[in-house]
Amino acid sequence: MEFIAPLDPGWEAALAPQAAAFEQVGERLRARRAAGEQVLPAPEHILRAFRQPFADVRVLVLGQDPYPTPGHPIGLSFAVDRHVRPLPRSLANIHREMHDDLGITPPAHGDLSAWTDQGVLLLNRALSVRAGAPGSHRGLGWEQITEGAVRALCARGTPLVGLLWGADARRMAPLLTAAGAGVVESPHPSPLSAHRGFFGSRPFSRVNRLLEAAGAAPVDWRLPD
Repeated sequence: MEFIAPLDPGWEAALAPQAAAFEQVGERLRARRAAGEQVLPAPEHILRAFRQPFADVRVLVLGQDPYPTPGHPIGLSFAVDRHVRPLPRSLANIHREMHDDLGITPPAHGDLSAWTDQGVLLLNRALSVRAGAPGSHRGLGWEQITEGAVRALCARGTPLVGLLWGADARRMAPLLTAAGAGVVESPHPSPLSAHRGFFGSRPFSRVNRLLEAAGAAPVDWRLPD
């Protein structure tokens, strides 16, 4: 199976206009698997972000595509399962910046699901990747779906802040600002770009200030051990 639902009912309604795009992506993934390609993440995780309640999302953390290392991607951008060691370097850099920004001692794990419980949506622009090949599923059709997701969030008219990491994610900034959402953007936290403006960007405190300015509660970014 290409990807496994069910989704949150709010997301089902919000993504209904993308039915044809989902069908197209599914056909392309099926063909790639039939040709022997190892597609990541596992089918049950590809749409995991959309199991989070649509109505509760107040922060959109938008990345590029899943980790290309087998065992790493779990359907939530930048996150890995709690047992994964060592952490992907992008995630280690996120932990470092969280410490520098908020003084939070980073946990040893990379499970970011505690953020989703507070309305933080961890989404990538592309929701699948070929093992060992970063960016390999760009242009597969995911971008239409994830842009549709961002548009649906903007259309709710409730407080929303986009945290956009990397060039693919930052292309959504005009859409968010046009809808009145807050935007915090920087280079990607990967080791190739973190020193070009991710480190020192203080994204977590900036997001919280924008939430509070919009009348919403700040996020508690701590990750329990």
